[in-house]
Amino acid sequence: MEGLVSLKTTPPGISFHASPPSTTTTTSTSARRFSLVRRSLLASSMGTRRRNGVSETKDESATVSPANGDVETALKAKEWEVGMFHNEVAATQGIRIRRRPPTGPPQHYVGPFEFRIQSEGNTPRNILEEIIWHKDVEVAQLKERRPLFRLKNALDSAPPTKDFVGALRAAYQQTGLPGLIAEVKKASPSRGILREDFDPVEIAQAYEKGGAACLSVLTDEKYFKGSFENLEAIRNAGVKCPLLCKEFIVDAWQIYYARTKGADAILLIAAVLPDLDIKYMIKICKMLGLATLVEVHNEREMDRVLGIEGVELIGINNRSLETFEVDISNTKKLLEGERGQKIREKDIIVVGESGLFTPDDIAYVQEAGVKAVLVGESIVKQSDPGKGIAGLFGKDISS
Repeated sequence: MEGLVSLKTTPPGISFHASPPSTTTTTSTSARRFSLVRRSLLASSMGTRRRNGVSETKDESATVSPANGDVETALKAKEWEVGMFHNEVAATQGIRIRRRPPTGPPQHYVGPFEFRIQSEGNTPRNILEEIIWHKDVEVAQLKERRPLFRLKNALDSAPPTKDFVGALRAAYQQTGLPGLIAEVKKASPSRGILREDFDPVEIAQAYEKGGAACLSVLTDEKYFKGSFENLEAIRNAGVKCPLLCKEFIVDAWQIYYARTKGADAILLIAAVLPDLDIKYMIKICKMLGLATLVEVHNEREMDRVLGIEGVELIGINNRSLETFEVDISNTKKLLEGERGQKIREKDIIVVGESGLFTPDDIAYVQEAGVKAVLVGESIVKQSDPGKGIAGLFGKDISS
């Protein structure tokens, strides 16, 4: 194993651990530590006053900070600690996707130590983990350029949110078919570029004309060639369909930012986020008037999400985010027995995702219990995406 360690001056009053906490810590203890550190981080990010080496948050609680006042460095240390606790808590819930490389702080980190070991631990185990590691760095940089408190004016002037859940229910009742969430998607890691002549507004308008109940807009730039500018452009173009921000959410900041760009709903991925994060982010979304689509891939994730209060939409992704193989029978498997009964009792709308190309595919997942579908590839590649919708359902659903 080869490594490189760069030592920097440690600010007074701050201690830093270069290695992650012991994985032998119990689930409850880890969750409490995770929650406490995150609350401290949130309080600091929302603004602090310093007086004689003590930081006073806006709610007048106080925490000890560096005597000579390097609040920014303290925040970075807390962020790193939150990331390490996240991996620890996530592992206890069967989550294999790590938030960041486990053997040292990420390269963008500037703090008491800059520590990177070149080893197997710093190699993503699959494409989803690679995306999440990149997203963690990307969001940290965005937060530095535009802290949460600076989003306030944009939040105040954002357009009212549209009823995402209501639009799906109405579409199902009107057509007797699953409500369509049509995806504005230029590319994917598994398929490459899906459409060269990609005009997000034109595609969104064609979807709406073709009978889509809602739209999903990819905002990840590196892996899906999307952007928040696409989301904003569609909203500003007068499209009436509610909009789902299709992003890899790892930080609450992204939810606020998506709201400023015109999002009506947010995607949360259970393969990435522990229960505590999902609960916390659902509360933030409700506060901002946003719906949440919580995505699952297997039985354990479904069981976790069904145990969380406030979930109205569950997406079942038939694509393995580790291997990218697709099997639409996954939807049926996750909706059988007690799970299906719980979903009906809670009046949750289930959204079928991935591998849906034909009317037979739609009929299959509908029979399994799906009341909405999220489809991108099979319709965005059509010369007329609106006609692609009619082909997907076997009939015109625009009326």
